[in-house]
Amino acid sequence: MPMLDRFYSYRFELFLATQFAILFGSLIIPVRLFENWIMPIFLLCNLASGVILASKKKDLFRFLLAFFIVLIFVSFAELINPKTNKIFNYIKLGSYFIFYATVTVEIIKQVWKAKVVGKNVILGLVSGYISLGLLSFFLCLTIEIVYPNSFSGLAEANTTSTDVTDQLMYFSYITLMTIGYGDILPVTTIAQKASVFIGLIGQFYLVILTAIVVGKYINQSAVDN
Repeated sequence: MPMLDRFYSYRFELFLATQFAILFGSLIIPVRLFENWIMPIFLLCNLASGVILASKKKDLFRFLLAFFIVLIFVSFAELINPKTNKIFNYIKLGSYFIFYATVTVEIIKQVWKAKVVGKNVILGLVSGYISLGLLSFFLCLTIEIVYPNSFSGLAEANTTSTDVTDQLMYFSYITLMTIGYGDILPVTTIAQKASVFIGLIGQFYLVILTAIVVGKYINQSAVDN
């Protein structure tokens, strides 16, 4: 499809832009307005750009498109009835995790296999790292839902579902970047193991994939000169 091919050329720009909108939109838009109405739109745009990322692979494209349709249904169902049951929440979290895990792997493959390091590869490298943070967030949120009070420090804020979600998003990225302020702590064994895993995958990504891209760029510059 010509339109899809046109979007594919800007796949990393679209994916990265919507990621930044999801993470930092509340800095310029009132928090409640953003979280209740604006962020769901950005999230759907991000999901759509994830589908575009896989548009050159028919089977993967159909797989992600199916999950995209499921997540659209889930989003609208949640708007209509915010008080959903646990099974619904598990389906939602599982769908998001599988979708973003698949997209993250596809981004890493595209960056890894790129022969020429240009703007797209750099943007892909950044968006892949941010995607790891989203995966880490879904992992931590699932742990907190299945095993309540796995993270201490969450109760210091207002204990609404939105506050817990924001805090776990923050914790996931701080752990991925190995900053570790210590204001939120994993206190159960499974939460501690998940935190170690998040820190490890963040370091592996930076050390291995970034080194590969830098090496390709150095070789490319040497050939050009």
